[in-house]
Amino acid sequence: MANAINRNAEKAIVLMNLGSPDSPSVPDVRRYLNEFLMDERVIDKYGYLARLLLVKGIIVPFRAPKSAHAYSTIWTDEGAPLIVISRQLQAALQEQTTYPVEIAMRYGNPSPKATFDKLAASMPNLKEVLLVPMYPHYAMSSYETAVVYAQDIHKKEGYKFRMEIVPPYYNNDAYINAMSANIAPYLEQEYDHILFSYHGIPERHLRVSDPTGNHCLSTANCCECSSPAHAFCYRHQCLDTMHLVMQQLNVPKEKYSYAFQSRLGRDPWLKPYTDFRLAEMPKEGIKKLLILCPAFVSDCLETLEEIEMRGRELFMEAGGTTYQMIPCMNTHPEWVKALAGWVN
Repeated sequence: MANAINRNAEKAIVLMNLGSPDSPSVPDVRRYLNEFLMDERVIDKYGYLARLLLVKGIIVPFRAPKSAHAYSTIWTDEGAPLIVISRQLQAALQEQTTYPVEIAMRYGNPSPKATFDKLAASMPNLKEVLLVPMYPHYAMSSYETAVVYAQDIHKKEGYKFRMEIVPPYYNNDAYINAMSANIAPYLEQEYDHILFSYHGIPERHLRVSDPTGNHCLSTANCCECSSPAHAFCYRHQCLDTMHLVMQQLNVPKEKYSYAFQSRLGRDPWLKPYTDFRLAEMPKEGIKKLLILCPAFVSDCLETLEEIEMRGRELFMEAGGTTYQMIPCMNTHPEWVKALAGWVN
């Protein structure tokens, strides 16, 4: 039986994810892309005016129709998969806690302000909001921008409640257990290789986030050399997640690897690139592939359209025989259990 929600509690939970357009129509997608790409932590190379010209004058007019079509291929009767799954996760977590649980999105709806306003109005004794970023790994264009934006809204609106934030959990035992439990059933089928496809970021972002100023990408094995930079290094944290999960599942090192997807622009991004690897693997004898996207905890455009649809086509056309995308954790019981442990 679900716990009764305690609106007189002093604490509430907010699960914060990236967001999605309100519909797959070109105007809604254009609006969403403008908000997303005007974020100075996403496109950080240019000042505001140059970014405005680039985003609204070149990128969005070109990408909006293509992105709208991509969204239309995954849209459900209930709406955008990311939002639908976020609501399902909210409901599943609410069954495990008496603290009110809400969701918020960095871009699009519901906005952090709308969610904070709702909590402040419905909870007279609210003293603390625990913000849970739906990003296991630290990156300035995902975890950092979500947290800083929520903090800015919190400060600007002068809410009386304080805000606590769950740090990146890429190596947290409960997260690793949930990831492993989600993957385990798929290992029962025959496969040649497991590819961890993480969302890519520009190499520049690693250097900008490096507090030492000289560690990230300085050597070929920098992620294996202990450094304070690892607390902010997306690449190190992605590889750490992969190794921890594979160790827990007893998968030998030669049976798995990683790559990075979703490039934008011409600057060098983290390598190897997922699309390149999908085209190369069948030629290397990898015909039966398992692929997963651990940078995301909920399935979305980048998993359902880019990897499940376009990735499959690329791999099979290159000579692959079986291609299985392992879904994100979504509402897996072990993932809900992990979240419940943190919020309670």
